[in-house]
This record gives sequence, C-alpha cells and structure tokens, in this order.
Amino acid sequence: MQDVCADGPVLDPRVRETESEPATPAERADRERVLLRRYHVHGDTRARDVLAEEMLPLARALAGRYAGRGEPLDDLVQVACVGIMKAIEGFDLSRDVRFSSYATPTVLGEIKRYFRDKTWAVRVPRGTQELQLQVAKARDTLTNELGRSPTVHELSKAIDAPFDDILSTIQSADARRARSFDEPVGEDSTLGESLGFNDPELGRAEIRVLIDGALDVLTDRDREILRLRFEEDLTQTEISRQIGVSQMQVSRLIRQALARLRMNIERSDRKVIDAA
Repeated sequence: MQDVCADGPVLDPRVRETESEPATPAERADRERVLLRRYHVHGDTRARDVLAEEMLPLARALAGRYAGRGEPLDDLVQVACVGIMKAIEGFDLSRDVRFSSYATPTVLGEIKRYFRDKTWAVRVPRGTQELQLQVAKARDTLTNELGRSPTVHELSKAIDAPFDDILSTIQSADARRARSFDEPVGEDSTLGESLGFNDPELGRAEIRVLIDGALDVLTDRDREILRLRFEEDLTQTEISRQIGVSQMQVSRLIRQALARLRMNIERSDRKVIDAA
C-alpha cells in the first residue's frame, strides 16, 4: 500500500515556516478550512499534503480502535490515511462542518471495508462480516467491564442480535486466515503431513466386494480361469495348458466371463438406485 501519510509527505519548507500548527480547536478548524480552500479552489497540492500530515494523529487514533484484531497496526494506519485522502478529495467547502468531523466516518468506513474485503480467506456474507466487527468491539468492551471474556448470551444481549447469529459469527472468524500446509504443528512435522490422503486400497476394496457378489453368475471353470489370469497372473497360453483348451478358447472364455460380471454388477447398481 502506498505510504500516503504515515511518514508524512515531503513539504515545501515555506509552508512549514509560514504556517505553524494552531493550538486551539477553533484555530485548527480554521486552518483546516484554509488548507482545503487552497487545494479545492487553487489546486495547491502542497496544502493537501500539509492537511493530510496534520490529520495523522486522527488517523492513528481511529486505526487504534481496531488494533489487536489480526491486522498490523501500521497497515490499519495506512488504511486510515487513505480514508483521510478520500475525505480531503470529497469535502464540500459549502458545508458548515469541521473537516475532522467529516473525515471521521469516512476513515472508519475505509477501515471497516478493509476488514470486510481484504482480510477474509474464505468469502462469507457481508452481513456476517459487519456483525463480526460489532462482536469484536462488544467483546473488548465487556471484557473490560466484567474482567473476563463475555459469554455468547452476553454478547447477544449487548449487540441486540439473535444468539444463533452471534454464535455463527464467532465461528466464522476462522475464515479470516487460511492455514498453510507448511505450518509447523510439532517439532518435526507440518500441517500438510498431519492430514489424511486418499487410500487406493479403499477403492480396490469396494471393487472386490462388487466382484465377490457377482461371481455367482459364473461357472466353476470361468471362476478358475479368471483366478489364474488375474490372481496367479498366468498368460492365456499357460492357462490353456492347465485346463486343456486352446489359447483362443481361453481368450473367449475370459471375455465372456468379464461381460457377465459387468452386467451383473450394473444390474445390482440399478436395483440399489431404484430402492433409494
């Protein structure tokens, strides 16, 4: 993110010399309006930069409200500075309102939008994201008041939201971060190594069950030929010598036996589907 005010813009020395920062709120409000007029009426970008720098304490204070919620404070300050710049651009000189009062909701909106749109690894509904911010704020407040972490019922009462919504919002907080498979979970292992994987034997076991149930349609000789071919791994020529028929007959018998097995398995699958 571009650094718009965290370290302060590079200012013309003449601005610093001729315009010291005022001390009283009224003087600061007058100075804000003077700088805004210089920028909006005369296009003086130096005045805009001075105002952005002088609004840095406000940006830091507003960003500090959201500290400790999983995002670095420096990043939140930068987001707040973006809000300050947007407020400067959007300020209407004809309105009788102090700039800092106008900028505050703009900055807060920018921070909330940052949390809503930029910090969720898994997309959840916008209402849930906004409620999550309310829950986090209420949790901080109640923790200070009660001296302990509040219960879900206490949070629900404080926010005036349904218990189930509060509970699902708390659970959705895990969607803010995606865990890496390389994340250590022990001294010598990672998260990826602790996860299961597809076992090919499971698929083979299912196939064996299907075949065992279908073998009844075959004659003893057909079953023996298939056993010699696929279990003993004999060639058709070797099988033909054992059972006393030609290699061509062995090939035909294997094809016919497999076709009967397939038909029987497909017929069994259809019965299961129809029963469901």
